[in-house]
Amino acid sequence: MGDLLFKNKYRVPSARLTDWDYSAGGFYFVTVCVKQHECIFGGINNGVMCLNRLGAVVYKCWKEIPQHFPFVRLGEFVVMPNHVHGILEICENKNLGVGVETQNIASLQTPYKNKFGPQSKNLSSIVRGFKIGVTKYTNQNNIDFQWLSRFHDHIIRNEQSLYNIRKYTINNPANWRLDKFFN
Repeated sequence: MGDLLFKNKYRVPSARLTDWDYSAGGFYFVTVCVKQHECIFGGINNGVMCLNRLGAVVYKCWKEIPQHFPFVRLGEFVVMPNHVHGILEICENKNLGVGVETQNIASLQTPYKNKFGPQSKNLSSIVRGFKIGVTKYTNQNNIDFQWLSRFHDHIIRNEQSLYNIRKYTINNPANWRLDKFFN
C-alpha cells in the first residue's frame, strides 16, 4: 500500500545487480559500515588496527560466518574503526542448492532475474546474519550502536581483481589516514 500511496517516490533503488544471482558461487568483496561512520571498534596505531572489546566481538562474529553458513569460506578481512571489509566465497554445494560456478570466480554467463522468496542462502542473508550477531551483543550489553542499513558489495570476476582486493584489504589499516570517506 505504501508504494501506491507514494508512487515509489521515496523508494531507494537497490545497489545490487538486477541480473545477478547473489547465491551463485564465487568471490564477493563486502563492506559493512557503522551508522554515521562512528569509530566504535577501536583505533589505528602506527598503521595497525587495535580492536577494542566491541571490535573483538565484530572480529569473532565475522570468523563465525562459516559456522552459520557452511557453504561460505572466508577470505581476507579486516575490522576497521568504523567498518568491516571482507572477502566471502560462496562455494559450490549441490546438497545446499547454492554456488554453481566452476572456477570460483564470478561470471555473468547465465542471465538471472532477482525474485522474492526465501533469502537464506545468498550474500544478503550472510551479511544480515553477521550484523545480527554483533547487534545482539550490543543490545545485551547496552552499547549504543547501529549498522548502516545497507552494505556495499563487489562481485569479483577475475584473479587480478581478487589479488587487488586482497592487497587493499590487508593494507587498509596502514592507509587509514588517507581514507577521507571513513575518517
